[in-house]
Amino acid sequence: MFKVAVIGIGSMGRGHVGVYERLMAQGSDVELVAICDIDAAKLEATTEVGGNINSASGLDFSRLRKYTDYRKMLADEQLDWVDIALPTHLHAEAAIAALDAGVAVLCEKPMARSVEQCDAMIAAARRAGKPLMIAQCLRFWPAYEYLKSCVDDGRYGDVVSAYFFRGGSTPRWSWDGWLTDFARSGGVLLDQHVHDVDTIQWLFGAPRAVSTLGRNVLTNGGGYDAVSTHYHYADGKVVCAQDDWTINGDFGFSMIFRVNFTRGMVQLSDDGLRVYPVGAASFTPELCADDGYYREICAFRELVARGETESAVAPLAGTRETIVIALREQASADQGGAVLEL
Repeated sequence: MFKVAVIGIGSMGRGHVGVYERLMAQGSDVELVAICDIDAAKLEATTEVGGNINSASGLDFSRLRKYTDYRKMLADEQLDWVDIALPTHLHAEAAIAALDAGVAVLCEKPMARSVEQCDAMIAAARRAGKPLMIAQCLRFWPAYEYLKSCVDDGRYGDVVSAYFFRGGSTPRWSWDGWLTDFARSGGVLLDQHVHDVDTIQWLFGAPRAVSTLGRNVLTNGGGYDAVSTHYHYADGKVVCAQDDWTINGDFGFSMIFRVNFTRGMVQLSDDGLRVYPVGAASFTPELCADDGYYREICAFRELVARGETESAVAPLAGTRETIVIALREQASADQGGAVLEL
């Protein structure tokens, strides 16, 4: 039996708890035994938390051991892995502490607040000989997996252009306002836009340069609340991504893409995935019904069970490169959209 604890019981942490409860209900060999949050009120399942995604509902924390200090939890519990869903600036500190304690780590995206922190996390994983995986959930999301297969096998030819968007309301609900504090979150660019940064370099490799425009409306300390980036590739394909967390009203949340190939198009809209081949009728491909959150946790369980230390889908070099690119985008936006080489 693999014993697991979740550190950080906000919206994302609760979502992960819901996945573990589902796995246990299915008879999996994964057992959630403890949860940890500095805010003791969040250790009660009835506490309200916000979020642009739906947190798991109907949770029961009564059987779980509860901690407000993850270092004490690491000392007291016999854990196989921890699932870290803390604010971004705490990822490196918590991951390194767990790895140094001999515990594997699944850590929420983004990997860390700086490249230096990423490197420290990787070094800790190498020292410990334990798995470390960053939960870049779109790498496990069925619609994005389908797009990746189309890019890799060339069934619709070469990529001509690609557009990615995600957006929702300002995360004023975040604990202590950390998401709108640039020093802790990196603003929309490093928290929300980082999904598309990661997807783009996963699909197409790292670009040779980036140029980014950003607008600050609400984030404190120099971050951005809306960004648009062009990714420059040697083969000339036109790739851009736009992310915005200033959308008002009851819009909710949206993540979409449109990728044009020489012989077709693959499009994810709010209505689902649709494929438009040249010379044939459009169709909706059959996809796995599970979302990326469930599938990334299942993938990490397989990684631990096989005794491997690194995910082939989300390798550490790749998730580190995402931070390199995102920070280069930040620098470009700070310079009014300058084209910056990587």
